[in-house]
Amino acid sequence: MNVHQGSIVIVDDKPENIRLLAGILSEKGYRIRPAANGLQALTTIDKEAPDLILLDIMMPGLDGYEVCRRLKANDAAKDIPVIFISALDEIGKKVEAFASGGVDYIC
Repeated sequence: MNVHQGSIVIVDDKPENIRLLAGILSEKGYRIRPAANGLQALTTIDKEAPDLILLDIMMPGLDGYEVCRRLKANDAAKDIPVIFISALDEIGKKVEAFASGGVDYIC
């Protein structure tokens, strides 16, 4: 029997990234809820708060930084940890991720 470890929202505009992460984390017992963009993420999280958010930075519409700022301004979501996942490896991008409320940054 696969016991759920918790709920994770994966936010990325690239379906292949979501599939890869979802496959790995589902095997470990996590319930995955995908979101293809920032607005969809905010709606998904507002309906049911996850235990963790994995958030891409570069997305059309709202980027990851803005999504994180909005989550941290929302009393119902402000304590949910946000881990940024990005191919961007520049120091400035990492600083902005932490400044917007992220708890970690994975390249």
